[in-house]
Amino acid sequence: MGKIGVKERNLEGLMVVDFAKRMDMAVVNTYFQKREEHRVTYKSGGRSTQIDYILCRRGNLKEISDCKVVVGECVARQHRMVVCRITLMVCIKKRSEIKKITKWWKLKKEECCEEFRQKLRQALGGQVVLADDWEATAEVIRETGRKVLGVSSGRRKGDKETWW
Repeated sequence: MGKIGVKERNLEGLMVVDFAKRMDMAVVNTYFQKREEHRVTYKSGGRSTQIDYILCRRGNLKEISDCKVVVGECVARQHRMVVCRITLMVCIKKRSEIKKITKWWKLKKEECCEEFRQKLRQALGGQVVLADDWEATAEVIRETGRKVLGVSSGRRKGDKETWW
């Protein structure tokens, strides 16, 4: 509950304040200094009261810059609309690093497969496996695949829409 608000509270008003405290919420209307006409949400028969409130999490209170009653805008005959100005922080999602992959599926084509075998034999020097270790052999295979088969751009294809 803010410092600015209606001093008199009935049972329902106390219940709203109690609910806000228990749920760690703030009654936004009570945090902004306004003239009487910008606080009154219900007017009837010469009586003016504040019966409509905006609640928010206490942690989000810093994002709210203003809260008032719109004078002249009647939603119903005696009720006035409560508006709140909020500054939202939009988080831009960081794209994951684009991962380029070797087009291994091209090995299904006979001409690509044959070219890959020839280049791989040349790179391995006629041996099936390099004498050093498997890591070196695997790297030679990967590098040959990149040169012969190519590398994808790393981007996903967008959804294709049919013309019909």
